[in-house]
Amino acid sequence: MYYEHFGLNYPPFKITPDTQLFYSGGNRGLVLDVLVYAIESGEGILKVVGEVGSGKTMLCRMLEERLPKRIEIVYIANPSLPPEMILHAIALEMRLPITPQDNRLQVMQALQTRLLEKHANNQQVVVFIEEAQGMPLETLEEIRLLSNLETTRHKLLQMVLFGQPELEANLSLPMMRQLKERITHSFYLEALTRKNIKDYLHFRMHAVGYRGPPVFSPTTIRILTNVSKGLIRRINILADKALLAAFAEDLHLIRPKHIRLAARDSDFAYSRFSTMAWVSLPIMLLLGLGFFLYKENLWAWFNSTPETTHPAVTEIPPNAPLSNGGTLPDSEGTETSGEMPKTKTPPDSEAVLGKISTITTDSLLQQRIQATEQWLAKANGQHYSIQVMQTKVDKTENLADFLRQPEMQPLLEDLYIHRVTRKEQVFWEVMYAEFANADNAVAAIATLPKILQRNQPFLRKIASLR
Repeated sequence: MYYEHFGLNYPPFKITPDTQLFYSGGNRGLVLDVLVYAIESGEGILKVVGEVGSGKTMLCRMLEERLPKRIEIVYIANPSLPPEMILHAIALEMRLPITPQDNRLQVMQALQTRLLEKHANNQQVVVFIEEAQGMPLETLEEIRLLSNLETTRHKLLQMVLFGQPELEANLSLPMMRQLKERITHSFYLEALTRKNIKDYLHFRMHAVGYRGPPVFSPTTIRILTNVSKGLIRRINILADKALLAAFAEDLHLIRPKHIRLAARDSDFAYSRFSTMAWVSLPIMLLLGLGFFLYKENLWAWFNSTPETTHPAVTEIPPNAPLSNGGTLPDSEGTETSGEMPKTKTPPDSEAVLGKISTITTDSLLQQRIQATEQWLAKANGQHYSIQVMQTKVDKTENLADFLRQPEMQPLLEDLYIHRVTRKEQVFWEVMYAEFANADNAVAAIATLPKILQRNQPFLRKIASLR
C-alpha cells in the first residue's frame, strides 16, 4: 500500500529472508566470508549462535547462494529428531536408496559409500541444521559420530549448527564435551548498534528503489534501537509498520510516534509511549486505506477531505541576507542579537490573513501564487515536485525579499508557492518544478543553489499538494 507513496519497487522490510536485501554490516558479511572459507576448506563442525530474529536464517540462505556448486547442501529443518532418525533424514535428503526398515548400520554404510564417491569427484557435502538448540542431546551426540566419517586427510561430511543461545548451554553440559571440542569455528551474531541500524535502514530503502532523503530521523532511529534491541526481525517489523503509519498521515518522514505505535501494535516492550501514540494500528490501516482510495479518485462523493500534514523542513535559512540589508529571524520566531532572544507572540489568524493580502498585492509573490494555482489545476498528480522551503506567514515580507536574491532569479519561473494551514498555523510552502519520475527529481536536487541545498529539500507527490 505504501510502496508508491515512498517510490519503492517492492517491500524493503519483509521478515522472510530475501538474499537481495542481505545487509553485510554488524559483522554479518565477515561471518559469511569466514563460513564460506571454512566449509570450502573442510573444517568439520561449525556453529552460528544468535538471538531470535538476529539473522541466522538469512545467513543460511546466503551460504546456499555463495557456496560453489560442487558442494551439496543437506538442509535439516526439523531438528527434534530422535537419534535413530537423523541418519535417515540426511540419507533421504541426499536421495540415497534406503527404506525406513533399514537399520542404522545399513544407512551409515550407504551414506559413507556416497560420500566417498563425492570425494573422489572433488565434491563435498555439508549439513545445515537450523534451530539446533531444539535438537535432543542424544541426537547431537549422533552428529558427533557422523563427523568421524573421513579419509586420511579430509572430512567426508561437514555440519553447520545454527541455534539460539540455549545451544551454548546444551554444549556446555559434561556429556557434550566431546562434541564441543569438535567444533572448529564458533560465531555469535551480535545485536545491531544504532549506527548499524541507521545504515541498515538506508541500505534496505535504497535497495528497493527509494531515492529521496532519509525517512528515519536520528531520534526515530534511537527509539527504534531501544525497542528492537538491535534484532533484525524486530527492526523489519517496526520499520514496515512505521512506514505504513506515515503513509496513512501522508508523511514522508518517519516520526518517533510511528515507531511507538508500531511497537505497541507488535506488543514489543517499550515504556516511554507518547500520548500522541494512542491510536491503534488497525485504525491507522483504515486511514491508510482511505488515503489510498482518495488518491485513486474514489472518494469524490465525500464532502470534505481531512487536512494532510507533511514533514517539517528547515525554513528560509536563518540570517539569510535580504534585499533591504536586514537578515531573516531564526526559524523558531526569535531575533538574533547580542541580547537574549525574545519570543514572538503568534499572530491571530485574521491579522495574518490581512497581512498576506497587503503584502502579496501586485508583487512578485502574488505572481508566483497565481502561477501555482494554474499549475496545480493542470499538473499530473502522480508527478513529483521538490519542496525547497517552508516558512510561517508572519515572515511573508521576508519571503518576498528572499525570492529577489540573485541566486533565485534563474529559478523563478519554476518556483510555486502555496499556503497551507496546520494546527491553526499558516505556512507558505515553496515548491520547485515538476518531474515525471522520482529519479529526475532527485537528480535536480543536486543542481539547486547552496542557499536552497541547506534547507534539505525533499520530494513531494503533486497529488499531496492539492
